[in-house]
Amino acid sequence: MKKISFLLLLALLSAPAVYACPVCERNKPKILQGITPHGSMPNSNWDYVIVIIAVLLLLISLFFSVKWLISPKEGNSDHIKFSIIK
Repeated sequence: MKKISFLLLLALLSAPAVYACPVCERNKPKILQGITPHGSMPNSNWDYVIVIIAVLLLLISLFFSVKWLISPKEGNSDHIKFSIIK
């Protein structure tokens, strides 16, 4: 419990460090204001395309991971999951 409390406190104390300064915030594209901290901004529209594709792949893999974890559709009586369930 102490470890979880310490990690939560650490996360709360470090949260202001991820916000950008007013100058960086002003120079960001409107869509990224308030989201990203300091750092380089997108150089072209291809950066947005790459990020959108990566997010879509992540969501698809998350969907199938959860779907097959909940319902793997394995009916063989000698499947390994039955040795764990019993």
